[in-house]
Amino acid sequence: MPDRGGGPSGPRMRVGRPSRRARTLLMTLGVLAVLAMAFVMFAGFWTDWLWYRSVHYSSVFTTTLWTKIGLFAVFGLLMGLAVGFNIWLAHRLRPPLSAMSLEQQSLDRYRMGLAPFKKWVLLAVTALVALIAGASASGQWRTWLMWINGVKFGQKDPQFGLDVAFYAFDLPWYRFLLAFGFAAAVLSLIAAALTHYLYGGLRVTSPGARATAAATGHLSVLLGVFVSLKAVAYWLDRYGLAVKSSDFKATGNWTGLRYVDANAYLPAKTILFCIAAICAVLFFATLWRRTWQLPVIGFGLMVLSAVLIGGLYPAIVQKFQVQPNEQAKEAPYIRKNIDATRKAYAIDGTKPENYSGKSTVKNKDRLRTDADTAASYRILDPNIVSPTFQQLEQKRKYYQFPTTLDVDRYQGKDTVIGLRELNIRGIPKRNWINDHFTYTHGYGAIMATGTQTDANGSPVFTESGLPTTGQLPKYEQRIYYGEKTDQYSIVGGPQRELDYEENGEKTTSYTGKSGVSLSSAFNRAAYAVAFSEPQILYSGAIGDGSRILYNRTPKERVEAVAPWLTIDGDAYPAVVDGRIQWIVDAYTTTNGYPYASRTTLGDTTADSLTVGNQQRTVVAQQNQVNYIRNSVKATVDAFDGTVKLYQWDTQDPVLKTWMKAFPDTVEPKSAIKGDLLEHLRYPQDMFKVQRELLTRYHVTDPAQFYSGSDAWQVPDDPTNKEGNAVPPYYLSMKMPGDTAQRFSLTTTFTPNGRPNLGGFMAVDADATSKEYGRLRLLRVTQDVPGPAQVQSKLNGLPSVAQFVRDMKGADSDIQYGNLLTVPLDGGFLYVEPVYAQGRNALYPLLKKVAVSYVDADQPAGDTTKDTTVFEDNLTTALNAVFGVEAPTQPTPEQPTPDQPGTTPPPPASNDAALKQAIADAQKAYDAGEAALQKGDWTAYGKAQEELQAALQKAAEAGAKLKSSGAGG
Repeated sequence: MPDRGGGPSGPRMRVGRPSRRARTLLMTLGVLAVLAMAFVMFAGFWTDWLWYRSVHYSSVFTTTLWTKIGLFAVFGLLMGLAVGFNIWLAHRLRPPLSAMSLEQQSLDRYRMGLAPFKKWVLLAVTALVALIAGASASGQWRTWLMWINGVKFGQKDPQFGLDVAFYAFDLPWYRFLLAFGFAAAVLSLIAAALTHYLYGGLRVTSPGARATAAATGHLSVLLGVFVSLKAVAYWLDRYGLAVKSSDFKATGNWTGLRYVDANAYLPAKTILFCIAAICAVLFFATLWRRTWQLPVIGFGLMVLSAVLIGGLYPAIVQKFQVQPNEQAKEAPYIRKNIDATRKAYAIDGTKPENYSGKSTVKNKDRLRTDADTAASYRILDPNIVSPTFQQLEQKRKYYQFPTTLDVDRYQGKDTVIGLRELNIRGIPKRNWINDHFTYTHGYGAIMATGTQTDANGSPVFTESGLPTTGQLPKYEQRIYYGEKTDQYSIVGGPQRELDYEENGEKTTSYTGKSGVSLSSAFNRAAYAVAFSEPQILYSGAIGDGSRILYNRTPKERVEAVAPWLTIDGDAYPAVVDGRIQWIVDAYTTTNGYPYASRTTLGDTTADSLTVGNQQRTVVAQQNQVNYIRNSVKATVDAFDGTVKLYQWDTQDPVLKTWMKAFPDTVEPKSAIKGDLLEHLRYPQDMFKVQRELLTRYHVTDPAQFYSGSDAWQVPDDPTNKEGNAVPPYYLSMKMPGDTAQRFSLTTTFTPNGRPNLGGFMAVDADATSKEYGRLRLLRVTQDVPGPAQVQSKLNGLPSVAQFVRDMKGADSDIQYGNLLTVPLDGGFLYVEPVYAQGRNALYPLLKKVAVSYVDADQPAGDTTKDTTVFEDNLTTALNAVFGVEAPTQPTPEQPTPDQPGTTPPPPASNDAALKQAIADAQKAYDAGEAALQKGDWTAYGKAQEELQAALQKAAEAGAKLKSSGAGG
């Protein structure tokens, strides 16, 4: 009997081959891995779709998606067919096997190796080039939509007489098609040549014929296609000259034809087009002639012509015709550039008005009176007082205000406003539940009048507290969407949210319709993958009614629903119809406006406020444009995130084009309600682009433009040591000839390389005004000190030096506020608030106001000539600068001050309420000082709140006494 044990003669174990159960397990794991990878890739797509659907802009998502898919499919298929067909054709045209040369024998093993897989190789190569081409084409979805939906501008270029739409919408698409054609021809040529070589149609080292007739014909046709495309390129280049950028000493960045372009390059491109077309015919003719001789000669002639006609000839014209008399030769083209640039940037209606800078009023009392009505001088600088808002109105560490506050109008007065937004870094205890479920929103809009401060130099709040109270009617104060809200929150489920803490903690649950529902496990899984947060999938804090809020900044939301818009760097809040609305200005742009000079938005809109301040910077807008319109006003609801786009520029053809591409996404201008209209304003970034262009294009005479004798520059901010451009300022003021103040956006200019004032510009920024958007530009014809000179003179005053020494001795920092410039009776009035912040103080206070009245031509010894004063308050400073001793009657916007601010302290009285308020204020002040000494910031903040309340009571009591006559 054979041994059935485990010995040598027993049965052997099978090794190396997995069992059926193991194979099944491996296959299952493989399928699960593939499904998991597919779900990860699908999660991003699905969550995007859910978000667009939640904001009711799903048509934007679907239009963009289907356009990308269509371009990917069409151009991927075309590229794949072109390359695949030429590989197949080269293989089919291969020569029959015969006595092979050594070269072919060495390639035989490669052919034999490929033989079993040639179909798969063909498919792989075709698929690869198709995928790359399709992915590249899908990125051109904007170009396609603009071409297919393009609307005429109704303006023709001066060289070819074509509508501007051809350059803005058509030419970019034709250039893409041309580039695609070149890529297809080159890849097909390479693939066909390799195939012919591999199968003997081409020989490199072997003696005798180097190419078979079939290979010659095939490759010649491909070369003919390539040269044909080059002919088309030469023809399109003729039109491209109208939007070509070049360096020109008269303008720097020049766009459009110059003399050499019109008289050398343009005819050269036409001649080269004809030569390339003839050369292409010669290549196609090899199908019958079977020789390379004529095509090679034609190709050589084309290359030589490109060098001589396209390069050498224009250089000769420039050197011997243009340079000896460049101004005269270029004058007609400079005129075209000036006209086109002014139209493209909407500055064609702006003509400089001569303003002598010489006072037209000699009476100092009249000057003083006129100064009261010339402007509402905003001494509360929104770029400095954010820390003051933070300390007085933050209330809790998990709230914050933006670094730069905003200026708006309420009840007809300039108002500084900031939202008390959520500060996730200030949460007492950081964890996932607190970060995303408990602390979900900010609370309230804080406002202060721009023309007043209290007795201590702090803002006079017109809306304050938690919840806020003041001049505003009742409104929804919760802020779920804001500039500082960049994390996701999950609301509306079983987990309660902290609403606010005031006399006890109050909670809430979100009642808005915003966000995406997480009720389904599939949605939770998708967001867990998309946000890389597995707790979203299994957390018990998520249940029925839970919704996830994300993409919460106004800029993010508008960019997402309108990816074809360029967004202004400064969204600002307004309380409209009982809701806080973020107002976002948006622009349509193109770089295809013929003859209009280009500008780079990111560089042009940078100033001393935007540098290093991402809140106000135009992000990722470094592309050059040469046409811009503020065509859309957008709003984002701070409570429910609702995004609305309103057509603002009803004549803009670029906006009309996008409205055809994305119908029903932009509401008509008539849909803007009156309450919202009152808070719309002229956007800063648009104004900064226009002022940058007007430094050169305020000159319309070609000879003067060429000489650059009247070129300006935007001056550096004299209150900032970094050397960045002075920002424009919102200010209610009167321009020369106006009878009433207008809410305006203003800026100054200085001549190139000079510090004196060269120009002053203001735009009517009030959207309710019939003259909204009207730019008025004053050309200062006489020598008037500019901002830097005024600041320098201020710094040299003995009173300033003493103030600085005192503040430094008290270990305080000095901050100069916005240097406001106002035209006044032929001269200019400069007003600058000055703040101080002690080492132990947490926020700056207004301490002084500097005023300077500069006049180009006044008699010697006149007190109104270039006078600069530094006083405790604005009224005293205005009196001093004009040499008026008695106080003037204040206007409603300009109360008479007695302290560093402009709100007078209550008059002395024996009234019990007033005395008690003063006592409370003194007690709160003493408590604050004691807290400072101990470093107890919580107690200090509480004392400041009590001080503010006491001062408010004192002011009210004083007002009652004054009205009753008790105050004397």
